[in-house]
Amino acid sequence: MSDSAAVDQEAAGARRARGAGRGAGGGAAARRAARAGGGPGIQLTYITRKMGVYEVLDEEGLALIEKNADTVLEETGIIFRDDAEALEMWKQAGADVRGERVHFPKGLCRSLLRSAPSTYTQHARNPERSVQIGGKATVFAPVYGPPFVRDLDGNRRYATIEDFRNFVKLAYMAPSIHHSGGTVCEPVDVPVNKRHLDMVYSHIRYSDKPFMGSVTAPERAEDTVAMAKIVFGDDFVENNTVLTSLINANSPMVFDETMLGAAKVYARHNQACIVTPFILAGAMSPVTVAGTLTQVLAEVLAGAAFTQLVRPGAPVLFGTFASSISMQSGAPTFGTPEPSLVSYGAAQLARRLNLPFRTGGSLCASKIPDAQAAYESANTLNSTVLAGTNFVLHAAGWLEGGLASCYEKFMMDIDQLGMQQKFCEGVDLSENGQAMDAIRQVGPGSHFLGCDHTQANFQSAFYRSSIADNNSYEQWLAEGEKTAPQRANQIARQWLESYEAPFLDPGIDDGLKDFIARKKESMPDAFT
Repeated sequence: MSDSAAVDQEAAGARRARGAGRGAGGGAAARRAARAGGGPGIQLTYITRKMGVYEVLDEEGLALIEKNADTVLEETGIIFRDDAEALEMWKQAGADVRGERVHFPKGLCRSLLRSAPSTYTQHARNPERSVQIGGKATVFAPVYGPPFVRDLDGNRRYATIEDFRNFVKLAYMAPSIHHSGGTVCEPVDVPVNKRHLDMVYSHIRYSDKPFMGSVTAPERAEDTVAMAKIVFGDDFVENNTVLTSLINANSPMVFDETMLGAAKVYARHNQACIVTPFILAGAMSPVTVAGTLTQVLAEVLAGAAFTQLVRPGAPVLFGTFASSISMQSGAPTFGTPEPSLVSYGAAQLARRLNLPFRTGGSLCASKIPDAQAAYESANTLNSTVLAGTNFVLHAAGWLEGGLASCYEKFMMDIDQLGMQQKFCEGVDLSENGQAMDAIRQVGPGSHFLGCDHTQANFQSAFYRSSIADNNSYEQWLAEGEKTAPQRANQIARQWLESYEAPFLDPGIDDGLKDFIARKKESMPDAFT
């Protein structure tokens, strides 16, 4: 980097710090915790895992999947649909381009990916909220994409921009959510061609955590970058990463013009892309784990390498979203063993490519936040964490196979994320963790309740759920026989009532509002 570029970065960083506001340190964090009512766990910028990962493939299995993926890339190829520029770029890079189908010589994609970083920082407008993506870091982000919500009055309805703002606020207040996410629900009361402006603004205005950009059209990605530059400054955005955005493959083995256009925009501006095959195994990939992993790897190699053609060194993640389907109805199923095996295997493949990894979340097919939702979400989330996932989309709020964002499920998932955050701390082997003084003091045949070590540690010794009821049956009766969703409903209402927006520099806010107003005036409403 040149001296002038370094100066530009420092100046942009200073502007960014001013935009985040003064007093964003411990005092503000304490006030946030107080407003959250002592929510589940402590607020971490991101999780640093102090434990190993679970692996399902040995060296022979990994080499076989990689060999098969190389064969798919070379013999079957990947379609880059309706994007002449992308096809020309691949041709210049040495690929065999036949119409819209690109065939890749063995090793081409891997060689291109050598320029991609293994870890990167996504900067938040509040520097204290910036996250590391990659390595031993895990970042939890909310649900993404549902057109419906299940609201606090028990109604299933189309989502609105007010719902969108509410989920951003809840994610901002949640100690175990590290990232504001992207399309936390689809606000259908705003025209399709304009809603991305309101969504990006909501992430910036109602939270100071990092966020995702719009990918539904290249020009909407450009608008996202432009709004980010209003917040962070032009030079800072071009030389740092402030957006991490989702680029889905149109599986099997197609990248369409919408996703390619958005990927080009973000990569050219040094912003991160999560290249993710969206797989319903049996419909969009083979029915076997190994076959699905082969296709996933081939699609990621092609899509991720393309970002390096656009701009070498631009951050890119190895993503996968894999679910199975009911072979009787064709409906997607969640929490089943096979997608977990895909996640574990894909994480291993990502590490071998030296790329950050995204998968999983709190996924379920249930229509309400019931036992099915809890079991399926727990099965998915546990494997997500044990796989060593770096970026976890859909970590909270997912319901009905991703068709609905649910307020109550959001709060219940936050509680589980707090447990995972604690679990990732691993085993404390410090002098206090060894507790030898306690064992000596208590000795045989007594108890530890009153010993000095217990008294010194009781407040933080064990994770305390904000949702679960561990009291007696009689006390549960006296307190109204509330179910877990009812308790989650109450907490969500309390959080939204007590919400206070983080500081945003008025000049930045005015600049964003002016940009949005001008953009909206320049286009007619379109709801399709």
